[in-house]
Amino acid sequence: MLHITDSMIDAAVAPADAQQALLEALRSFGAGRGAMQERIRTEAGGVKVSTMGAVLPDQGFAGAKVYTTIKGQFDFVILLFSAESGRPLASLEANAITRLRTAACSVIAARRLARPDSRRLALFGAGVQGQAHAMQFSRAFPLEEIRVVDPYAPADVAARLEADCGVRVRMTDAAAAVDNADIVVTASRSTQPLFDGAALAPGTFVAAIGSSLPGTRELDDTALRRASRIVMDWSPQTLREAGDLAQAGPGCLAPDKMADLAEVVSGLKPGRAGAEEITIYKAVGVGLQDVALAGLAWQRITANGQEAVAA
Repeated sequence: MLHITDSMIDAAVAPADAQQALLEALRSFGAGRGAMQERIRTEAGGVKVSTMGAVLPDQGFAGAKVYTTIKGQFDFVILLFSAESGRPLASLEANAITRLRTAACSVIAARRLARPDSRRLALFGAGVQGQAHAMQFSRAFPLEEIRVVDPYAPADVAARLEADCGVRVRMTDAAAAVDNADIVVTASRSTQPLFDGAALAPGTFVAAIGSSLPGTRELDDTALRRASRIVMDWSPQTLREAGDLAQAGPGCLAPDKMADLAEVVSGLKPGRAGAEEITIYKAVGVGLQDVALAGLAWQRITANGQEAVAA
């Protein structure tokens, strides 16, 4: 069994590769040819261990992601198995995979829920996930400006994002960021809504990916009510974990506007239907994403004859 490091994954898997692999896995899952395990969290003494996994026969892999959370810091590992023989294939550092897969799924959702001519991105949170989203969205859409809201960001974050994304970046406040934005990405750990949903312009797409606990929330009820479509990464887990949805008031989550991403990419439910619609993608991170990208990384690394570390 091999051990694959984050640096090896970054060298072997580009964002476009990740998006394609995840799209294929989502379509398999949407067709009923895969299964997922919901996240289970176990905690004692300030140390939390979380597990989640997936079985993806079409891709040839099964696996589980295991990670610790201590004082708000995460460390991720994936165990990957063959879905044909059952034998263990690799252990993988999964910080790189977690960064890649979250932004890649947001882009997959955006291609079905955002206007293709979107040019202004509002980004709440410029940490690892915020920066990954800025980079992947700048390559997927004709962005002309990225507006960043993050009072804790390093002073040079705007310059670094401009260099990485090739797009003008400016730091601003919540109201100015959302004003006339085409795409809004929330990548925070906020316990309170980050902006007034009434400020969203018609046609805006929102990717809310930062909060995955029932007590956290990035979007208010107004944003949820105004949305014509709310797409989740996987409703059995997302509805249970996402405070945005768990705390939603009456009338926010009408059944006819709710869908899973696998249903949308498989054509079972519609995405955006009109230019003026407000659409939302709410993600908490699911095992399918991790196992699909772990499988892709293992394929790329072993096919290229790269030397992995014996585990």
